[in-house]
Amino acid sequence: MRFDVVISGGRVLDGTGAPPYRADVAVAGGRIAAIGRLGGAEAEAVIDATGRFVAPGFVDCHAHGDAAVFDPAVQRAALRQGVTTFVLGQDGLSFAPGSAATVAYASRYFAAVNGPLAVNGRPTADGQLAVNGPLAADGPLPLTVGELLGGYDRAVALNTAYLLPHGTIRYDVMGPSPEPPSRDHLAAMLRHVERGLSEGAVGLSTGLEYLPGRYATAEELAALCAPLGGLPYVTHMRAYGAQAGVGMTEVMEIAERSGAAVHVSHLHGPADVLLPLVEEALGKGVDLTFDTYPYLRGNTILAMVVLPGSVPGAETDRALEMIASDELDGWWPTLDAVWPRLTVSHAPGMEWAEGLTIVAAAERDGSAPAEFCRRLLTETRLEAGVVSARPDEGPEGEESVRRMLRHPSHTGGSDGIYVGGHPHPRGFGAFARFLGRHVRELADWTWEQAVVHLASHPARRFGLADRGLVRSGFAADVVVFDPAAVGDRATYENPRTLAAGVDDVLVSGVRVLAGGELTGATPGRALRP
Repeated sequence: MRFDVVISGGRVLDGTGAPPYRADVAVAGGRIAAIGRLGGAEAEAVIDATGRFVAPGFVDCHAHGDAAVFDPAVQRAALRQGVTTFVLGQDGLSFAPGSAATVAYASRYFAAVNGPLAVNGRPTADGQLAVNGPLAADGPLPLTVGELLGGYDRAVALNTAYLLPHGTIRYDVMGPSPEPPSRDHLAAMLRHVERGLSEGAVGLSTGLEYLPGRYATAEELAALCAPLGGLPYVTHMRAYGAQAGVGMTEVMEIAERSGAAVHVSHLHGPADVLLPLVEEALGKGVDLTFDTYPYLRGNTILAMVVLPGSVPGAETDRALEMIASDELDGWWPTLDAVWPRLTVSHAPGMEWAEGLTIVAAAERDGSAPAEFCRRLLTETRLEAGVVSARPDEGPEGEESVRRMLRHPSHTGGSDGIYVGGHPHPRGFGAFARFLGRHVRELADWTWEQAVVHLASHPARRFGLADRGLVRSGFAADVVVFDPAAVGDRATYENPRTLAAGVDDVLVSGVRVLAGGELTGATPGRALRP
């Protein structure tokens, strides 16, 4: 038999947790065709993996590449870490399903996280839309989950999977209203969920610190989780850190009411608080997993960090009126301890401030931090983003990160944000940091455990039945990496620096990274469970 590709001489980490073993891996027709000693096998291409590991492609359980995945620089950043699949639609906010007003809201409100989407309006041969990464005013909307997935399919080098975003669905049905849904509202939201699942969504996501998700009750969310079957309810909880008990109590209530599996996004904070909560949920029979990234700072929209709940962030004009007035005069002084922890990541029209802390930018601006922040929010129309140092940053914080990632319910997620001139480095280094620092340097995992946490476990969680393992018949998403060289190089000062040690990657059997460079191939599939 003649193969398309043979990866020869490497040690296979197959994703089952078994120790690495010496074998060649042959690929044909987009799938793994043979594994073993294949000396003499004929192939169109041979990759010499001597001295390197051969592993299934990693699944990034939490990526904000909804628009950015069309950018070749983002594809290269992910592939250089071994990531072959992005799970999108995170934090309850993305581009589908919804009307033109809904898509515009999601694009505007989450601009510092997901970036803007372009819908070019030209149907493809199968009647779906081509989506090619700002929102075209004349695009054919509403946009469905099936159309969005159709736009991703074979258009990029990575695979994509999509979570139904609760906040987007709620906004499409109820607008920015903080009121509980009526029976008709809830029925309309359920129709969105059921249709989105039928079109290929891999679960339902919420962002309960964002708008309008913040207004949802456990009762509302449990009702929307009921159709999920075995697919997960993926949640940015209502509270984290030392207050994570509030968020986890709600998670357990939703799981109990709906029977849904649960996946908690970016579960960071003191391990002494979080791990007992995880064990409590598991002890109650909740099918629970979670993801983390190996850093001690976050990245989000500035408005969420600095504005009180009384400001309707979903209504930009009203929020800006309040910021410009004296209504918040008593609020700003409460943030004096917060300003030094915030670094501007995204500031359209004020790019000179990107990479500076709020304090440093205010000094350059000749203003007080609170006054500069008001100006930043106003001039960017709430689109500013920040990297935020958490209060637990330091040795104790890193120890908590290490303890969390060792838990068997853990999966890897970068929470990568690619918007702005100075984003968090996690989108460019998280998975390489897992391998270089937490396997090679700190021995938090063995190599085989790392592949379980980063590939096979997340593939199972999201119903990606033929991904996550190096096994005959499986889709050939395959990563070849050097265990002595793999590691992150992106820093808070230089966040877009590419990772090292991953030079060859196949997606669906097609070589997308060769010698560390993109080949230009776009075999990435929109994955359905």
